[in-house]
Amino acid sequence: MKTVLITGANKGIGFETARQLAQQGYHVYLGSRDLANGQRAVAQLQAEGLLEVEAIQLDVTQADSVQAARAEIGRKTEVLDALVNNAAITGGMPQTALGAEVAAFQEVFATNVFGVVQVTQAFIDLLRRAPQPRIVNVGSSGASLTLHSDPTWKYYHHKGAVYPASKAALHMYTIVLAYELRDTPFKVNAVDPGFTATDLNNHRGTGTVEDAAARLVKYVLVGEEGPSGKFISEENTPVTGEIPW
Repeated sequence: MKTVLITGANKGIGFETARQLAQQGYHVYLGSRDLANGQRAVAQLQAEGLLEVEAIQLDVTQADSVQAARAEIGRKTEVLDALVNNAAITGGMPQTALGAEVAAFQEVFATNVFGVVQVTQAFIDLLRRAPQPRIVNVGSSGASLTLHSDPTWKYYHHKGAVYPASKAALHMYTIVLAYELRDTPFKVNAVDPGFTATDLNNHRGTGTVEDAAARLVKYVLVGEEGPSGKFISEENTPVTGEIPW
């Protein structure tokens, strides 16, 4: 049975991704900063008949928590087939370039960038043991420098100095990670789930968690012919999927 770790998976897109991958036959390690919330999420999925799901306490901003999660999962399996770096925060709105405090940048980057780095580095040994390892970093089209420089883009006026900057940094990390793993079976991609109604945006999004999770799941399941080192946003380019960085 294939295994996957999903960070920030006790609610929203992460939770739905856990559900869909469990339906695909994966054993899901459901990462949750608060273990009780993770256990409640697991209980809900198991009540639906999805039994191959277990909660893992994982605060991506805390090195001790990441290492403890690595040790716990390492006692259960020698192989991790996929990692979905989903945990993220927005830092609140508005986020003007002149008004956002440095502390807001530090807090958001701690989760959205440094957290991804910590988790990826901690679990890379288990991922290397998989025959076709997959890493999906949850990106955002709102962090596309190209699109945000185009006045005709539909979200051109939806600017933010903090959250989009963190996701742009995550995208660069994705490019470098995919490059370093280019001669291996890894597939590493940044995938935009779309503007989805979740707690992250106070449910202002227009998309559903089901559609958003399906976009992530697609690149967990992608075969050896699939892309790596790409920025995927099917909401913006449904035909090819790829958008500019």
